Order: sequence, then C-alpha cells, then structure tokens
Amino acid sequence: METAAITAWTLIQEIPIPADVTNLLVEGEQAVAAFKTFRDSAVFTTKRLIVRDAQGMTGKKVEVYSLPYSRIDMWSSENAGGVFDRNSELELWTKAGHIKIKLDKKIDIRRLDQLIAWAVLNA
Repeated sequence: METAAITAWTLIQEIPIPADVTNLLVEGEQAVAAFKTFRDSAVFTTKRLIVRDAQGMTGKKVEVYSLPYSRIDMWSSENAGGVFDRNSELELWTKAGHIKIKLDKKIDIRRLDQLIAWAVLNA
C-alpha cells in the first residue's frame, strides 16, 4: 500500500458529517467528527478513519481510504506551538506504514487524540 498521498493530508476545519458517509458505515459504527480537507473530507468514526479524496478536474471521481483503528500500532500527537507554528500533527504507525496528518491549529488535537486512544485501546 502506498502511503505517500496520506502524508499530504491537512485537516482544515471541522464540518458537519457528510450525509453520504452513512452509506459507508457498518452496523454499530457511528460518525463522531468530520473535517474539511483541501479536496474533500475526513471522518473519524467509532471504528475507523475514513478519508475521501476527490480527484480530477470535476471531482466526480472519489477515492476512499479506510483505516480501522485496530490496525494502528502506535500514534503521537503534537499541538501547535505558537504564532509561527500553524499546524498540529497526528501521526499514526500501522502495518501499512507511517501516516502523518496535519491539522489547522483551530482543530482540537487533544479531542482527536482521545478518540484514537479510546478506539485503539478498546479494539
């Protein structure tokens, strides 16, 4: 699996959970938080991270990445440090590789850290 594209993701701001994400959820899974990315959205559920990546000029072609929390071996979070440090970072280590997600400093990194901890430790 290629993870190079994943390292480029930046979550810009929290948004309402997209209605069409419901079609991707399994029984007992709930969407918890959604964020705008440059081209589409990332949704944290009770079981996984779903990242939708619109492609092409029209954006009609959509690639969907799904990372079950049970596949995360280790994670780290780093809050934005100050005026010149504009992003927080969430890093995930999986069997597929190392994934780095940048978050705008307006996003509560500790909330996502708690969600990952809850999901991974209860998997």
